[in-house]
Amino acid sequence: MILMENIIRDGHPTLRTRAEEFTFPLSTEDKTLAGDMLQYLINSQDDAIAEKYGLRGGIGLAANQVNCLKRMFALHLEDEQGEQLSFVACNPKIVSHSVEQTYLTNGEGCLSVDRAIVGYVPRYSRITVKFMTIDGEEKKLRLSGLPAIAFQHELDHLNGVLFYDRINAKDPFTEIENSTPYKRD
Repeated sequence: MILMENIIRDGHPTLRTRAEEFTFPLSTEDKTLAGDMLQYLINSQDDAIAEKYGLRGGIGLAANQVNCLKRMFALHLEDEQGEQLSFVACNPKIVSHSVEQTYLTNGEGCLSVDRAIVGYVPRYSRITVKFMTIDGEEKKLRLSGLPAIAFQHELDHLNGVLFYDRINAKDPFTEIENSTPYKRD
C-alpha cells in the first residue's frame, strides 16, 4: 500500500528526470506498482481510509512521484458527465489538442508539493490521448475539463515538469489567452 511517506517531495531529483518508456509485457513488479498507484488514489478519496492512514486526496499519481522512472501514471476522477474514469496509462501521449486553453480557477496542487503555489496553469481544453494499459492494450480517449487537465499534469511529471513551472512567474494570475476558466467544485 502506498502511503504519503512513499511519495517523494519537491526537490527530489527524480521529479525533474524524464521517465523511460515501457517495453511490453510489463513485469509483475510494474503491474503491482500500477495497481498500488491506482489504489492510493481510490483510498485517498475515501474519507475514512484517508483519515486512518493520513493520505492527502489526489486524482492523479505518476510513477516518478513514487521514485520510479517509468512512463506510467494513474488517474481516478469523474468526467464532466459524472462518469468514473479510473485507469493506469503506460507510455501516454497526447496525439491532438484544442487551440483553446483552460486552467483551474483555484490553481493546481500536487501530492509531491507540500506548499500552496498560487497561479493559473495553462492547459489544453480538449485532448485526444493514446496509451497502453498494463496488459498491453492500446487505448485512445478524448478528454476535456478536469480529466484533460489531470492527464496533462501527470504527463508533465513523466517529463520532469512540475505544475508551477507553467505559472507566469511575473504575474501568476494573468489572463490566459484563448482560454475558458474551469471551476472545480
